[in-house]
Parts: sequence; C-alpha cells; structure tokens
Amino acid sequence: MTDLAGRSALVTGGASGIGAACARQLASRGAKVTIADVDEVAAKELASELRGDAWAVDLLDVSALEDVTLDVDILVNNAGIQTVAPIVDFEPAAFRRIQTLMVEAPFLLIRATLPGMYARGFGRVINLSSVHGLRASEYKVAYVTAKHALEGLSKVTALEGGKYGVTSNCVNPGYVRTPLVEKQIKDQAAAHGIGEDEVLEKVMLTESAIKRLVEPEEVGSLVGWLASADAGMVTGASYTMDGGWSAR
Repeated sequence: MTDLAGRSALVTGGASGIGAACARQLASRGAKVTIADVDEVAAKELASELRGDAWAVDLLDVSALEDVTLDVDILVNNAGIQTVAPIVDFEPAAFRRIQTLMVEAPFLLIRATLPGMYARGFGRVINLSSVHGLRASEYKVAYVTAKHALEGLSKVTALEGGKYGVTSNCVNPGYVRTPLVEKQIKDQAAAHGIGEDEVLEKVMLTESAIKRLVEPEEVGSLVGWLASADAGMVTGASYTMDGGWSAR
C-alpha cells in the first residue's frame, strides 16, 4: 500500500512501543517518517530501518520548541510517561512533568506544523490519547488530566484546521502491550494492595469485554487509516480501541 507516497510524517516517542508501530505503518504506506525520541540511538536505528530521519529531542524542554517550524504532512503526538500514585502522595513535580510532555509539547508541535499544512491544503494531526482521555481511573491523576486536555486540544485543532484541509483526531486505546504498561505493574500492585501477578486481571483488564492487551500494531493500523485520504471527513473524533471498556 502506497497511499501516503510523497507525504512526510513525524512521530514523537517513535523509537519504541506504539510510536514505533505507528512509524512502521506510515512508512509501509509510503510516507517519509521522522522518528522523534529522547533516545537518540534507538531513533536512529529505526529511522535507518525505515529509510527515514531521526530527531533526537527532549520534549520536556518546551522552551526549545517555541520557535520551531516543522514541515510535515502528518503529525503523530505519541510521546508519553506515566506515574501511578494516590493524589495525596502524588509529587507536584511529577504532575507538572506529565502535563508538559503530554499537553504542552503536543500544542507546540501542532503550532509548529499547522502553517505548512495550511499552505499545502493537507494535514493530519493524530493524537495518541487513551481510554483515560474519556474515562478516569484511580491513582492516575496526572495521566488522566493530560489525556482529557489532549482531547480538547485535538478538537480545537479540528475546528480551526477544517477549512484548510487539516484533520485532527484522537486514538484511544486501552492498555497496550508496551514497555510503558509493563513498568506500571509494580506501581499498580502497590497502589491497589495486590500482587503483581494480579494486576492484569484485576486492574488493567477488569473493565474490558475482551480480556487481552491491545497490540501496538493494531494501534498503528488505525493511525495509518486516519492519515489516509479515506479518512478525509473524519475530524474532531476520538476512536476507541479499548476492548469495550468505554461501552460501560
């Protein structure tokens, strides 16, 4: 499939997990992909595999993004981190760090890419949200807050970009089989007072009708479709891929 031939894409947090799956999907459709990641070595390795480019960037350094201009057709805001703790124990610095990376950085990247998209009359902004952009869970105050904010950012982008041929959407998976999720298991066990071997069943999949983790490639497939011409009338939407979690 080469429906994205001639298009350029930027994927943040693109060196591993969901980001890498999105990058591979977009590249397989013909796009020239830039892998943006704080891990320079991993970004360069994947970029070399996909015949794309690497951008070693710390998206927490938002001041460096304020004057950046990015000339890409497709922006995938994927980079994220997680902290699990009750509100009363949640470190303010950790809360601010998550908002910076998962709300402010996407805003700045959208701001940097829209002028070029407007000029070409084509653009795809795809924001990796979460079921937690639509639902809440205990012990994830910063993550849930950030994903809800990202939903609003995505919808405003859709409204402003529509007349210029730019769409903006969120992808909302449940728990995805990634290093970020695997690292949560110990913290989730401590927060809920259960064993680590019980976290998957009693925490991560308890609300899902389909009792398995989402695979990164499944998310990448949806991102690839949203980037395509077939999704030209899809904007301001939030696409759940949560195994039925949000049906409750």
